[in-house]
Amino acid sequence: MDLPTIQTNIWGAVLAVPVVLIVTELIKWITRIPHKYIPTVATILGVLISVFYSHRHDLPAGLFMGFFYGNAAVGTYAGMKTALTAYRKSDVTYD
Repeated sequence: MDLPTIQTNIWGAVLAVPVVLIVTELIKWITRIPHKYIPTVATILGVLISVFYSHRHDLPAGLFMGFFYGNAAVGTYAGMKTALTAYRKSDVTYD
């Protein structure tokens, strides 16, 4: 059994993750969704974007890449938040 070849394009690599990140933030601002469900919302958005736009003719590839898009957005947000929090707590000055 051969594994399927899944190709990504510039849309998936550069645009899908920021779109998922921005739309997830908008959903957080508009609704009062509990914070513990935000990663699930991002994953669902990633899957929807992947299945209906970037991999619309290949459902397995769309599902597979959609999980990457959603989880990459969550990881990007978590990394930025951690870095910003650490920067704010540090008292290091660069003279």
